[in-house]
Amino acid sequence: MRILIVYYSTYGHVHKMAEAIAEGVGQVVDAEAVLRRVPETLPEDVLEKMGAVDAQQTQAHIPVCTVDELADADAVIFGTPTRFGNMCGQMRQFLDATGGLWAQGALVGKVGSVFTSSATQHGGQESTILSFHVSLLHHGFVIVGLPYAFQGQMRIDEVTGGSPYGASTIAGGSGERMPSENELAAARFQGKHVAEIAKKLMG
Repeated sequence: MRILIVYYSTYGHVHKMAEAIAEGVGQVVDAEAVLRRVPETLPEDVLEKMGAVDAQQTQAHIPVCTVDELADADAVIFGTPTRFGNMCGQMRQFLDATGGLWAQGALVGKVGSVFTSSATQHGGQESTILSFHVSLLHHGFVIVGLPYAFQGQMRIDEVTGGSPYGASTIAGGSGERMPSENELAAARFQGKHVAEIAKKLMG
């Protein structure tokens, strides 16, 4: 069973969450986690001005995803930073190239799930995931979130991401905060949960 984790990460926060998602997938028997990045759309000089080159290089070993790989997966878990309450432009451009898959109904019935990051605690994490779901529904995905069975999203003793819609992390205004252990635990839970649901649908 192939679980595709497709993400974009500017400064490494979503990348770190994607790795935790993959760990969760790996806890399910016969489930293989496959990490893929969406293509970069920003030129090198812009990335340099953003201070994102080093973070991009640490992800260079992750292959860039092709749209055909979506059709070959049994489930797809998408990761995107928040951009004004929506997915980032790189992810939007990648999804806009999936019209051929839509025409074929190639993704109908597959499990789809989303995780995200934002700079601030109330920076649009939930709206990013919910608006992402619209694209998944048009493709016929069966949407899976992060149920309250993950008790970490009930915590009030620390600032933390995570909601019933999916795992998330708070990066800080300058990207200074990496995912907390609670947020990584949420990502692992989501990866395992998606793989378990996909396995049930296949069986």
